[in-house]
Amino acid sequence: MLGGESSVESASPSYKGHRYPVEVITHCVWLHFRFPLSFREVEEVMLERGVLVSHETVRRWCAKFGQHYANALRRRQPRPGDKWYLDEIFIKINGEQKYLWRAVDQDGNVLDILVQNRRDTAAARRFFRHLMKNTGAVPRVVVTDKLRSYGAAHREVMPSVTHRQSKYLNNRAENSHQPTRQRERAMKGFRSVGGAQRFLAAFSGISPHFRPRRHLMTATEYRAEMTVRFAIWDQITGAVGRPAEA
Repeated sequence: MLGGESSVESASPSYKGHRYPVEVITHCVWLHFRFPLSFREVEEVMLERGVLVSHETVRRWCAKFGQHYANALRRRQPRPGDKWYLDEIFIKINGEQKYLWRAVDQDGNVLDILVQNRRDTAAARRFFRHLMKNTGAVPRVVVTDKLRSYGAAHREVMPSVTHRQSKYLNNRAENSHQPTRQRERAMKGFRSVGGAQRFLAAFSGISPHFRPRRHLMTATEYRAEMTVRFAIWDQITGAVGRPAEA
C-alpha cells in the first residue's frame, strides 16, 4: 500500500454523486495511468468516442480513485518474494533535483516507492522503514548498488537480512524505473514532491497490472492473460454488475 490507505479499505469505491457512468470514470482513470496521456489528451480521446468530459473532471477522478484502484490491485498480488532489489534515481520536481527510491522483488513486482529530498543515510533508513511497514514483510536478501547510505541504514534497520551490494546485480530495480522515466518526460516533470508521490504511488500499482511479460508469451497466451487482467480491473473498480448512473 504505497499511498497510505488503510488495509481495511477493500470495498469498491463509492460513485455516489457522480453523473457519469462508472464505466466512463474507470476508463478515463485507466487511460491516464496506463498510457502517457495528459488529462487534456484523455479528454480528446473520450471526445472522439462521443463522451463530453473536461480534463479537470478527469484530473479529479484520477486523484480520487487512482490510489484506491492501485491498492485494490496490490491486495490481489501474492506475498512479496524474499529477495528485494532497491534503487534510487533523481527526478526533477519544479526544476529541483529530488530522489525516487524504489523496491521490487525477484519477480519484478513493485513493493514500494518513496520520493525524498536526499539520498543520504537518513533517507535510506526512512525508505527501509517505509518499505517494511507497507509490505508487512522482511526479506531474506536485499540487493542494492554501492551507495554507502544503504549499508548504514541496513545495519540499523534490518541487520539480520543479508545485504548484497553490486552495481551489476541491481539491474532488476534499475529497469523498473523505465516506465516512470517515460511518464516523467511526457508530463514534463512533476510540480511538487507530494504530487509526484501521489501520482507515482498510484501509477506503480496500476501500470504494471497491464504490463505482463509479453516477451515470454505467445500471442494467444498474452490475449488470454490480458482478458483476465481486464476482468480483475472491472471487479476492483466496481464496474461489474453496477447500473449506469444518470
